[in-house]
Amino acid sequence: MTTRLPIATQQAVMRCLRHYIDLANNYLHTSYPEPKVSYRQRGTTAGTAHLTQWEIRLNSVLLAENGQTFIDEVIPHELAHLLVYKQFGRVAPHGSEWQWVMEQVLGVSASRTHCFDVLSVQGKTFPYQCECQTHLLTVRRHNKVLRKESEYRCKKCGTLLKPEEHLD
Repeated sequence: MTTRLPIATQQAVMRCLRHYIDLANNYLHTSYPEPKVSYRQRGTTAGTAHLTQWEIRLNSVLLAENGQTFIDEVIPHELAHLLVYKQFGRVAPHGSEWQWVMEQVLGVSASRTHCFDVLSVQGKTFPYQCECQTHLLTVRRHNKVLRKESEYRCKKCGTLLKPEEHLD
């Protein structure tokens, strides 16, 4: 599901992006163009950087729900991925090069994940049990269990996850 964003929100995204691309170009003595921005990111991911397409995809629902906080956190994060790719090639996604670009070039904290409420964009989940807790599996993982293509174990206790309705 995508949300139609107000023009003012889209303009705020572009202002932020232009600010950080200008910072990067000045710091790195480069002239990278503005990346393409789309609002097609789905699921619980706030944004992704598509390196070879020089594109940032944003989750329109999370952007609409979180406004300026989303813009301030996600835009530099995703832009840093693009800049790292141009400067260093393929490296670890949140490695030392990315952290350097975030902190030194863009002047923002190198945070790897967002803390947005994702309830509105989270798909249906299925409760599974191990010996120590309940786990929520996505539809995809649940269907793999049903088709006997995969089985999942708890990272904490190591026991096999079983659907809650099939507990012995």
